[in-house]
Amino acid sequence: MNFEVIGANIVKILSKYWRVFLIEGLSVTLELAFISVLLGVLLGTVVAMLKMSRFKLVRALISVYVEVIRGTPILLQLYIFVFALPSMITFVKLNYFTWTAIALCINSSAYVSEVIRSGIQAVDKGQTEAARSLGLSSGQTMLRIVLPQAVRNILPALGNEFIMMLKETSLASTFFVGDLMTSYLTVKGTTYLGFECLVIVGAIYLCVTYPLSKLVGLLEKKMSGESSYRSHKKKAKAKA
Repeated sequence: MNFEVIGANIVKILSKYWRVFLIEGLSVTLELAFISVLLGVLLGTVVAMLKMSRFKLVRALISVYVEVIRGTPILLQLYIFVFALPSMITFVKLNYFTWTAIALCINSSAYVSEVIRSGIQAVDKGQTEAARSLGLSSGQTMLRIVLPQAVRNILPALGNEFIMMLKETSLASTFFVGDLMTSYLTVKGTTYLGFECLVIVGAIYLCVTYPLSKLVGLLEKKMSGESSYRSHKKKAKAKA
């Protein structure tokens, strides 16, 4: 393997196709990940609420939903949403990008719902009881008291979910939606330099995900530090 030739090829590819990789491919990848996680959080919040419902049938149905989504490969889900559903729902005309975003959103919601549910359950139940005793309804208590505190607990996990979704969007290249891996396939088909194109795409993914993972790590440390400080403060008050 001649590394000098590979390096020269990488420079040549970047000088000619940097716009395909950095502007077209990366922008679509970031857009797809952002939409999927944002809508996944909103849907996941609803799913988490329903899973904590007092109705057994609702809890059972939501549990089936979560287990099916989490227990099947995401590529299978993408095939269902991109090929199977459009053939059955003929009155809805959506492009591949939209169907892919919907599939990723639903996949994300199943994982995020468990994160949100655990974050809600981590909030001290005494605060819920105190809010209810002050006259707040269960909905007001959840929106004003519980969820704001739960968000602090789940922010690092949501950051990790965004990083995971960034990498999972690579599967969308199966349908040529314009993401980074689609850019790789396009440039490789033009230059016949598959290895060099893979190195470029891998470097771009790493340059995006590595700083994000470090940022999430700092956020986790900050959250855990604040949590331990509040716990220590509570113990000190109890002793006093």
